[in-house]
Amino acid sequence: MFNYCCIIADYFKLSAEDKRLLLYAAYLHDLGKINVSKETLISSKKLSQDQWEELKKHPQDSADILKQIKGFEKVVPLVLEHHEKYDGTGYPSGLKCDEISYLARILAVVDSFDAMTNQRPYQETKTFDEAFEEIERCKGTHFDPVIVDKFIEALKS
Repeated sequence: MFNYCCIIADYFKLSAEDKRLLLYAAYLHDLGKINVSKETLISSKKLSQDQWEELKKHPQDSADILKQIKGFEKVVPLVLEHHEKYDGTGYPSGLKCDEISYLARILAVVDSFDAMTNQRPYQETKTFDEAFEEIERCKGTHFDPVIVDKFIEALKS
């Protein structure tokens, strides 16, 4: 995921500060999963409602951990918002469109692409082209449409 964020940061011509924040967020966005049970994290079955609710707490837990570390204040919103969806159906706050910070909207696309193209116990690994199709399909609902277009452009170039 870190490598994709490097590519995207350069392609999007992010400032040095925004690139730094995006890269820190790439490393730290799932830190809160430390509080999620091993059974839930490695489950190859569909999660129960309780397991799903447990997993959905990880962005807030990640943010709460990072709030305690001096120098990471600007990373907190990115990790907190990385599961918000462009149409407002995400979590933890149900933010939508520009209510979600720009860098968190980038992180959401990169995180999803990375999850789809790497082996996970709960899903079949997708090829890059299959992942591009899925991200394209979710453009405007899950993901910022402008970011999706630029993301796909960047990785294909």
